[in-house]
Amino acid sequence: MAQCAHGMIGTEVYDGGKSIGRRYSEERQRKGVKKSSRTKSIQNLLVDHIVEATARVTLANQTFSDVMSQVPSGLPHPDGTQRIRNASRELFRARKEMMTAHRRLDNFIESGIVPEDLKWNG
Repeated sequence: MAQCAHGMIGTEVYDGGKSIGRRYSEERQRKGVKKSSRTKSIQNLLVDHIVEATARVTLANQTFSDVMSQVPSGLPHPDGTQRIRNASRELFRARKEMMTAHRRLDNFIESGIVPEDLKWNG
């Protein structure tokens, strides 16, 4: 775990790319200290990921619905079966990505955990 810039060990709360400690973060919130621009930009990026993932789910869901509407009431043609499988897999992947995006934002808001790919190394 990272050591807090204010001397506390075992923190996961970041501000401006620097570990600040959960207690210090809560104290800053009580005093009304505003979020840094880095914190806001991370949150904005995470929200953008949710928007993009949701758009992919919407598109995959529409594709799946279109494929399913083309299936006659009897058994589908072998190519139709593969199209259904492909559309179903794509919808599953899109939903999984959307849930991951939601989880990353939730972890950031609730615990201050910055995803590895968004951590600042400067």
